[in-house]
Amino acid sequence: MGAADIDCEDRVGTTQLEAVQEPKYWHLKTVLGDALDSEFEVGEILPNERDLAARFGVARATLRQALEQLELEGRLQRRRGVGTTVAPPRIGVSVGPSANVWPGAGRDAWSTVGCAEAVPPAPLAALLGVARDETVHTVRRERVMQGQPVATELLYVPAASVPDLSRMLTPATHAPAVLAELHRLELEGEDRSVELGSARAEDAKQLDRLPGAPVLVVTTRYYAAGRVAAASVATYRADTCRLTFGDSGGLEVLHNSAPERRAS
Repeated sequence: MGAADIDCEDRVGTTQLEAVQEPKYWHLKTVLGDALDSEFEVGEILPNERDLAARFGVARATLRQALEQLELEGRLQRRRGVGTTVAPPRIGVSVGPSANVWPGAGRDAWSTVGCAEAVPPAPLAALLGVARDETVHTVRRERVMQGQPVATELLYVPAASVPDLSRMLTPATHAPAVLAELHRLELEGEDRSVELGSARAEDAKQLDRLPGAPVLVVTTRYYAAGRVAAASVATYRADTCRLTFGDSGGLEVLHNSAPERRAS
């Protein structure tokens, strides 16, 4: 065990688990959680399971239960080839009033990773009011925080919404051109729905999760000229995000549930 591991263990401290009536793993989770809040930096690697179990005088199975619970709560991340690290703060997924801003405009936190013409899933075709076999411009975007992917999005834009789009497009210019034409429209409003779901294989790969991992799925409709001009489906990692309500502009949701209002 290296000096860094010893230092990490000393900062975690010890506790008398034997006299606690609640399950040992649950109390251990609380002790570790307190240490994560006050003594560890985002991205810092925890000591290995063997050393932590020895330090707290618990079986490795008990320690794993505590670590798994902290991972489910979004406090820890287990990364292949790295180990167990302290997770970054959760991002807030707003379900409050709409921002009335086109995707890719203003201080958008997303980056574009590609675009293609494809037939949307049947539910999205119905939302857009297009035929089931009609192709639409499909822009894939992603959101990254602290170097980790936290969300992926598919933005569906019918050809009727961007009629002046040049046909002389390349893979590098397709997405920027679609977004630029979309921004020319006057956005009349938007609405969204949020539901808990399971990551599909493609989204799981983008999010560095296993297929079937819990995710938050946010579906948004954008209105212009009295109709739905575009629709997006954003898939957020449930372990890195939580829902926020009301005016959540500039709100960063911290692990210790003490939100801090930042200037817009």
